[in-house]
Amino acid sequence: MRRVIGVVLIGIGAFLIVLAPLIRFQVAGQIVAAPADQYGVSRLEAANAQYFSAGDLKVLTGNLNITVTTRGDVKEAKGDNVVWDEFTAIDDVTNNKSGIDYSQRRSAFDKYTGVGVDCCGSNIDKQPVQLSGQIYKWPFDVEKKSYPVFNSTAQKAFEAKFVAEESVNGLSVYKFEQVVPPTKTETRSAPASALGMTEAGDVQVDRVYDGVNTFWIEPVSGSPVKQEQQRHEVLKTQDGVDRSVALVATAKMTTQTVDDLVRNAKDAKSQITLVKSTVPLVLLAVGVVVIIAGFLLGLRRTRSDA
Repeated sequence: MRRVIGVVLIGIGAFLIVLAPLIRFQVAGQIVAAPADQYGVSRLEAANAQYFSAGDLKVLTGNLNITVTTRGDVKEAKGDNVVWDEFTAIDDVTNNKSGIDYSQRRSAFDKYTGVGVDCCGSNIDKQPVQLSGQIYKWPFDVEKKSYPVFNSTAQKAFEAKFVAEESVNGLSVYKFEQVVPPTKTETRSAPASALGMTEAGDVQVDRVYDGVNTFWIEPVSGSPVKQEQQRHEVLKTQDGVDRSVALVATAKMTTQTVDDLVRNAKDAKSQITLVKSTVPLVLLAVGVVVIIAGFLLGLRRTRSDA
């Protein structure tokens, strides 16, 4: 009977030892992913921003509140892909002007890697767009290297370079910086007089954007915990001359938004650490102990037979 029990224990121990690396290398990567039913609100603030007010036909200076609402389209989530709809509203709290700008974005991306995919009606302000690079989430085990990150204003991906390892609310994170070169984003008509020109009537102007975006990413889970956007947008006439500020602002996430993102990142990191390290090590240790116990039972049986 002891020999039978010993053989069973050896089998169980071997199974646990085999199971440990399977959980470590195959299951862990599937545990934490961008949810299909995402709902979240992020808030940013831009102090002393300048922008061209279409209603006032002049440049105003004020503190801006930026609210970004993100909601997942569960019906469109298929396989490894999820689809999120984003709505951004900007209010000028200094001049008591709400809704000075609105924008919409629909993004499809891989829920594990965070890389954009071309499907599901991805668009920016109802205009089709081809996504590439990181969209919201970053990959697991982020490295100290450059990653392409999609920029919704320029509607293309640009490299975000690793610049430092820092701490946000006590959480170790990687800091990345993305420089967006001057990029024309639209062409529109504007009154020449509002641009300081002597011509009568309207003139064609290009809106040209450049900026620096900074991302703080928790590397184990690839979760963003903080973001800062330095935006510089001008209106240029067709002769290439800068005629007016369109938007100059540095937008930073509010303390509450950062706190929420850090908490979520800590939870994701804990889940991954549990599955990638704690559980496999426990299974491995228990497997070895069970195998040893099985051998000892078999050895005792053999000695008693002798």
